[in-house]
Amino acid sequence: MTDIPPAILPPASFQQRLLDWFDEHGRHDLPWQHDRSPYRVWVSEIMLQQTQVTTVVPYFERFMARFPDVASLAAAAQDEVLHLWTGLGYYARGRNLHKAARVVIQEHGGEFPVHSLEEMAALPGIGRSTAGAIIAQSTGRRAVILDGNVKRVLTRMHAVEGWPGRPAVERRLWALAEHYTPDERLVDFTQAMMDLGATLCRRGRPACERCPFEEACVAHARGDERRYPESKPKKAVPTRTTTMLLLQDREGRVLLEQRPSSGLWGGLWSLPQFDDIEELEAWLATHASGSELASAWTPFTHVFSHFRLEITPQPARIGRLDSVDEARCWYDPCDPASIGLAAPVKALLASLEPFSLTTTAGP
Repeated sequence: MTDIPPAILPPASFQQRLLDWFDEHGRHDLPWQHDRSPYRVWVSEIMLQQTQVTTVVPYFERFMARFPDVASLAAAAQDEVLHLWTGLGYYARGRNLHKAARVVIQEHGGEFPVHSLEEMAALPGIGRSTAGAIIAQSTGRRAVILDGNVKRVLTRMHAVEGWPGRPAVERRLWALAEHYTPDERLVDFTQAMMDLGATLCRRGRPACERCPFEEACVAHARGDERRYPESKPKKAVPTRTTTMLLLQDREGRVLLEQRPSSGLWGGLWSLPQFDDIEELEAWLATHASGSELASAWTPFTHVFSHFRLEITPQPARIGRLDSVDEARCWYDPCDPASIGLAAPVKALLASLEPFSLTTTAGP
């Protein structure tokens, strides 16, 4: 392994220190650590992508109560899956979870292909590291992981230069992860690596004084922990604008439309969106004549990873309108349907009680 620098610690010493720390300080009572089936581990790993454990736990428990196995998840409607995902963010994860469940049923006889890293990684939404985590956590077999927490630990220990998203840097980190991964206690080792990064080797304030590798970490020896890992080169974050129509009938129901399966809020239900008020008014004139507009609410901004969306809510009232196509529905905030809602839409719907055409406030 030419990518491995002179060993700070031999692999056996690294493994022993980490496991000793984990036995005393690691997390041993997370809900997915009980009954470590491939299904439960898989759902937890997908939910934990870019999301903290404390946020995931209640979502995981609700998800398991409704979908206790891969067959029940595969048989469900996407709307119901996304409804349980609402608020967790990164909704492509929920869509891919549903797709992968159906692939497991249709192509693998309802059993996760944990015998093969390549087959696991080929399932929708599962890459090399997630596949390794599922295999190691559910079977105890040797499989290497390299999630964000592990990257941070290894990058600091070896003072690896460059943004980890660069292919050359990522290859080096995979070599380091392979170098340290043992042949035994894989369930504990993989959990320990994730725990170390999440609880001690944190991004903003690493707790070096409590780390089992304090004197073996190059970044710490240099007093330069926060420099690693290097950040992604910054690009200007663009701002987009949209006007959302809050169209209510006389029963207080709100018109929603389902987003396309891919793209922004893919598959979720949202308020009708328009580039500007003129486009909105033209749509109303064609599809909901006689509607009465109220004053627009104060615009607010919803931040995505790659852009900012400035939303202007525009309330309106119409008489009863029963004729809507399959991509639209009337949503009753007082008796909400179990459908997936985009987070800002959920907030806007919650602010509709009570509602008046003279309302000028917003969420």
